[in-house]
Amino acid sequence: MNGQVQLGDFLRTRRSQLRPADVGVPTYGERRRVPGLRREELAQLAGVSVSYYTRLEQGQSQSASPEVLDAIARALRLDESERLHLHDLARADRHRSRNRRPAPAGQRAALAGG
Repeated sequence: MNGQVQLGDFLRTRRSQLRPADVGVPTYGERRRVPGLRREELAQLAGVSVSYYTRLEQGQSQSASPEVLDAIARALRLDESERLHLHDLARADRHRSRNRRPAPAGQRAALAGG
């Protein structure tokens, strides 16, 4: 399982464990299709855009800053060990994206113009 999948799974799991009442989000008695908070609600609590949070959860962004991760951790009400785990998952994901295998020699030559 790669870092992107692990990060997304961690975020989804923690989000599903929070009820709107736990964080003061009104539900107006409506029936909810998903357990826990919606992505939109969590993004608003964390102070990030819904599209950015969605990209993080879906593993399409490896650029979350420590400040953003801390804001998400606060919104999810993570304890210290969970917060550190969130940072570790995001950090591992960033390192994997930088350490990609080099292109085959033929492609490198073509890219270099020769």
